[in-house]
Amino acid sequence: MLGIDLVIPDITYLEKNVDKIKGLIITHGHEDHIGSVPYLLKKINIPIYAPRLACGLIRNKLEEHKLLRSTKLTEVMQGQTITLGKNFKVEFIRSSHSIPDSVMLGITTPAGTILHTGDFKVDYTPIDGKIMDFGRIAELGNQGILALMSDSTNAERKGFTMSESSIGEVFDKLFLHCTKRIVVATFASNVHRVQQIVNSAVKYNRKIAICGRSMINMIETAKELGYIECPDNIFIDIDMINSYTDDQLVIITTGSQGEPMSALTRMAAGDHRKVKITPNDLVIISATPIPGNEKFVSKVIDDLMQIGAEVVYSSLETIHVSGHACQEEQKLILALARPKYFIPVHGEYRQLIAHSETAQSMGIDKDNIIMMSNGRVLEINNEGAELTSSVQSGRVLVDGLGVGDVGSIVLRDRQHLSQDGLIVIVLTMDSSTGEVVAGPDVISRGFVYVRESENLMDDVKSVVRHEIKKCEDRGITDWATIKSATRENLRDYIFMKTKRNPMIIPIIMEV
Repeated sequence: MLGIDLVIPDITYLEKNVDKIKGLIITHGHEDHIGSVPYLLKKINIPIYAPRLACGLIRNKLEEHKLLRSTKLTEVMQGQTITLGKNFKVEFIRSSHSIPDSVMLGITTPAGTILHTGDFKVDYTPIDGKIMDFGRIAELGNQGILALMSDSTNAERKGFTMSESSIGEVFDKLFLHCTKRIVVATFASNVHRVQQIVNSAVKYNRKIAICGRSMINMIETAKELGYIECPDNIFIDIDMINSYTDDQLVIITTGSQGEPMSALTRMAAGDHRKVKITPNDLVIISATPIPGNEKFVSKVIDDLMQIGAEVVYSSLETIHVSGHACQEEQKLILALARPKYFIPVHGEYRQLIAHSETAQSMGIDKDNIIMMSNGRVLEINNEGAELTSSVQSGRVLVDGLGVGDVGSIVLRDRQHLSQDGLIVIVLTMDSSTGEVVAGPDVISRGFVYVRESENLMDDVKSVVRHEIKKCEDRGITDWATIKSATRENLRDYIFMKTKRNPMIIPIIMEV
């Protein structure tokens, strides 16, 4: 999405029904779950209930947007139940994911109990030792769960997701006997991964410098709240790295997805102000590319290797594990919950389909599996479940300070400009006679280099003059019509000559 900074949901429906909203419940602190909270609060000021780490991260966002004082932000512990309005109780059930303090939601309503898994994986050996509360899920299952809404991200993958703790052994192996400086790129939000990097750094007497704004913010918040355990003096400022030898240093950085402006990408391009990659660096990319980012990640790996650095990534070592459940873990939740209705959520449509097939294999009636899409309204109780109406939904694009002012037409124009470039035709006409007084002048950007295409530019001017003459002969004086005719004929001519289709903007000035 050319130039777009953020994509947030369209909350028009919520704005129209703000009186009915009792609160916003957050399951964990990942960006795709809390990123648009400030934009929501600018439109509707509602109370927020979230686990401790998510609260800390939301607080940072609210401070940035100057919303902290006006927001009711309530920290909820795992195992705690809150009451919303007269009819709803929400229980925060301890879960496992790639960020600490993740919860499932047991939602008690007059119509029945809904279990929402949030994002989860089944990890029997989590880094913080806090295993998912299987007992409580089974207890709710015994009492009767009306509907299970379950994370479908890895629904196409068979088997189990590896435990996060398996990565610690790989780090230890890579750190052992390594005399190079170690640079580790990972997701800023993966606090457990950062903890394992810290553990290996402590074990092998290395100091840690942090690079990348999101990584700095996340680690500072996690340390403050006690989610990262480390000696006081382990972290050093990035400006201090030249005071240590390579074998005394680890740099933790953002950029594991090859994002254009991220720290690792700038290091690979030699543009980073603080860190210069050398052949005496071991770069560990502790992540797998999100679908669509493969090209960016490959480019970063190639650039690092051309500098001479040693690069370890997911194809060479098991240096990353997912935070989402595979099929066997999804079956475990289905077996414990035994819901009447099953609603696969959080995934592409193909993943929702795969999850629904897993549910059928676990004995859930095909007619009791409900495939949702954004904006559809589901009415559900013990008597039945029915997709009734639809409400306004979709996405809102944020570009700079503009929220929602860039739509599909603007994006289409940006796409057009990026692919074919721009030609501006400028001419001056006498307002009384319609005669061309000056021009036409041709300005080209991203289409052809004018100085090397003078013949084509002369031909373009001839076509414009010819079209203006035709309009004069027909007695057409309306400038909008003249512009439209000029644009259409010039587009046909340029396509015939170049097989390109630049954006054409005729500008007529009067004297």
